[in-house]
Amino acid sequence: MSKPEEKKPDDKVAGSDNVDIPAYTAAANDEDAVIDGVDPVYAAKARVLNYAIQDIGMGRYQWQLFGVIGFGWAQDNLWPIVTSLILTPISLEFHPSRAPLLTLAQNIGLLVGAVFWGFGCDIFGRRWGFNLTLGITSVFGMLAASSPNFAAIGCFAALWSFGVGGNLPVDSAIFLEFLPRSHQYLLTVLSIFWALAQLIATLIAWPLLGDLTCQTTQTTCTRKENAGWRWFVITMGGLALVMFFIRFFVFHIYESPKYLMGKGRDEDAVKVVHEVARRNGKTSTLTVGHLTACESIGGGSAHVHKTDAAAAIKRKLEVVSLKHVRCLFATRRLAMSTSLIMVVWAFIGLAFPLYNAFIPYTLAEKGAQFGDGSTYITYRNSCIIAVLGVPGAMLGGLLVEVPKFGRKGALASSTILTGVFIYGSTTAKTSNQLLAWNCVYSFFSNVMYAVLYAYTPEVFPTKDRGTGNALAATANRVFGIMAPIIAMFANLQTSAPVYTSGALFIAAGLVVVILPYESRGKASL
Repeated sequence: MSKPEEKKPDDKVAGSDNVDIPAYTAAANDEDAVIDGVDPVYAAKARVLNYAIQDIGMGRYQWQLFGVIGFGWAQDNLWPIVTSLILTPISLEFHPSRAPLLTLAQNIGLLVGAVFWGFGCDIFGRRWGFNLTLGITSVFGMLAASSPNFAAIGCFAALWSFGVGGNLPVDSAIFLEFLPRSHQYLLTVLSIFWALAQLIATLIAWPLLGDLTCQTTQTTCTRKENAGWRWFVITMGGLALVMFFIRFFVFHIYESPKYLMGKGRDEDAVKVVHEVARRNGKTSTLTVGHLTACESIGGGSAHVHKTDAAAAIKRKLEVVSLKHVRCLFATRRLAMSTSLIMVVWAFIGLAFPLYNAFIPYTLAEKGAQFGDGSTYITYRNSCIIAVLGVPGAMLGGLLVEVPKFGRKGALASSTILTGVFIYGSTTAKTSNQLLAWNCVYSFFSNVMYAVLYAYTPEVFPTKDRGTGNALAATANRVFGIMAPIIAMFANLQTSAPVYTSGALFIAAGLVVVILPYESRGKASL
């Protein structure tokens, strides 16, 4: 596709001159724009907007957006880590048998948040969700420090998770809608913020939870003796609040051009494109006329989207309609691919919270056997483990493009190795051996997640990708809710949750091996 002529329209925003610039015409009439189940006029306009963003290129605005989007990615991993780190002191202060319910409350909040914000960003726009998710997380995270009993901390965990659950659906949507096609690999690179969040959380937890909480050897634990976890959640909530202020007051986020165009606000969509170009020190030749010209695809009559909330919900439901679900199972090979990728997400959705939520118990119990079972040592080791996640996330971003090895090879091997090293941790005879096993686990689990987030969207047909991603995410969250329920019936003084987690990771890796599609170097299905 050739670059559009360097020619400014008389009125860059509202004018209709230069409608016949060949590149925009080609973009609007690209065969890929005609997708079953999607209005052809909307698809053509979306292609024109995509081309305009690609023509502007990667610049200052997108790099700043990459940074603030990273806040959402960080919060998505940070708060489950927070829940994991405070699980032991909370169980000591309130009631040990209730501890898994905290993880259950968190996962219910994540599920509800993902559904609400996923639908909501198509009703009231991306900008509100982009800012409010961090605001809600920060407020309820700090309020959790005032919890007088276990029921209260469970409610606050569900509420802060409601905000956390919206980060990935909203942030990934707005990021991709401003990102040039040539830089879409940056969605994988965002995984680095996951690893950094874990490192930051454990660094802060080290002094607070190591010195200011009850020890597992204590028979009683009062609120005064156990104040460390309260200071910890205040600090984490404060960090989220700082990120919220940067997003809301420092960085000016524009509404997504595609969202505005879908609401029938073509002129506003063009204005946003020109504002992005201005922030990048460039100009754009896009005009409202280029979008209006796309209406001829609909037989010459303008296609106008209804803008009321009911119509927005209906359009959203159409994305996950049974028609699109049936398309994902239309052939034997496609049905196998869809089913197996859902199984992979489900197994990981159960395995990760089992390990992540209960590894503090394992570290503490094993550490006690080795003579260093203090809370301080436990969180020091957690901090060291977190450090290994940073290079793991970076390696995952590189492996997705390795020839011959490809997505499947990287995902299968990293997932299986994650499970293997979890099993290895149960054989540790010394504290240093246990720490080494868990460091290697952290490294390969971060490789796994980086590759998984790149591979999953690529194995679904373009016209049904939204439905496919929704199915995978649902499987992941539902099985995540099952994790603490299973753990409630497990003996937390043993390695039972860890054994189960390792087996699920290995099973998920073996499932990846038999997936029918390798997406590296190939166009979307």
